[in-house]
Amino acid sequence: MNLILIAVISLGAIALVLAAILYVASKKFAVYEDPRIAQVGEVLPQANCGGCGYPGCSGFADACVKAGSLDGKFCPVGGQPVMAKVADILGLAAGEAEPMVAVVRCNGTCANRPRTNLYDGAKSCAIAASLYGGETGCSYGCLGCGDCVAACQFDAIRMNPETGIPEVDEAKCTACGACVKACPKAIIEIRPQGKKSRRVYVSCVNKDKGAVARKACTVSCIGCGKCVKTCPFEAITLENNLAYIDPAKCKSCRKCEEVCPQGTIVALNFPPRKPKTEEATAAAPKAAVAPKETAAAPKETAAAPKETAEAPKVTE
Repeated sequence: MNLILIAVISLGAIALVLAAILYVASKKFAVYEDPRIAQVGEVLPQANCGGCGYPGCSGFADACVKAGSLDGKFCPVGGQPVMAKVADILGLAAGEAEPMVAVVRCNGTCANRPRTNLYDGAKSCAIAASLYGGETGCSYGCLGCGDCVAACQFDAIRMNPETGIPEVDEAKCTACGACVKACPKAIIEIRPQGKKSRRVYVSCVNKDKGAVARKACTVSCIGCGKCVKTCPFEAITLENNLAYIDPAKCKSCRKCEEVCPQGTIVALNFPPRKPKTEEATAAAPKAAVAPKETAAAPKETAAAPKETAEAPKVTE
C-alpha cells in the first residue's frame, strides 16, 4: 500500500513540475496576435484566390493590420464594399482602386485560324502546351481546352463553342488572376476595366514575323508599327514583332484601331462609329465681275485747218 501511495505522490509531483514548466514556456514564448486580424478575416470573402497578392485571406488580413495603411491593398473578390468594412475595423481610410477585369488577348477563332492537325490527347491546355504548339499554325494562340474555365471559381469565363475562344463575363469577373495563372500561353491579362467598361487592346500575342503570323492567322499582329506612329499619347510599343497598348497611357482615342491593317486592335464596348460625311466639293459660285471699261474716249485727231493760201499780190 505504501508503494502505491509513494508512486501516486511521485507521479503527481512530476505532473505538477511539468505543468509549471509548460506554463512558464507558454508565457515566455507566447506569440501575440492582434485580435483585429481575426475580425478582418471574418469580413473577407474567404475565396483564397490569391488575387490580392497574398497567400489567402488570412495572409491579406495580417498584412492589412500590420501595415497600418490600406494603400495598394485591395480584395478583388469583395471589391470596394469589403474594403470599406476592413477600413472601419482598422480605423483607416479605404483607398480607391480602379476596377480590373480579365481580357483574352487572342482572336484566333476557327474562322481566322484554320486547323492544320488534330490533337487527340488529354483535354488540358497545360498538357497540350508541353507536347506541341497547337492544332493551328499559330503556336502562341489559345489551345481551347478550357483550363481557364476550370480555374475560375466565380463562373466568369466560358468557352465559346463556335469560336473556340474563351469569353469573360465582366459582371462576374473579380480579376482574381486564377485564369491568368492557368493559361500556359499567357493570352489572358488583367487590365483596368475602364470607364463604362470601354478599353482598347491588341488582341494577339503572336511574336512571329509579319508574313509568318499572317499566314497562321488572318487577324494576327504583323508588327507593321502603324499604330505606334499614329498614337498621340505614346501608349503603344512594338517589341518582338508585337504591338502592346499600355492601359495607363491609353486615352481611348481609337486612332490606332483605324490604321491597323489586320483588325487586330479591339475597341470594346464603344458605340458604333458615325459614318464619315463626304466633304462638299462644289464651290460657291463666284461673284460676277463687272466688265472693265476698255473703250477710251475718242481722241480729237482732226486739227484745225492751217491757213496756207497766201494773200494775192497786187500788180500794177
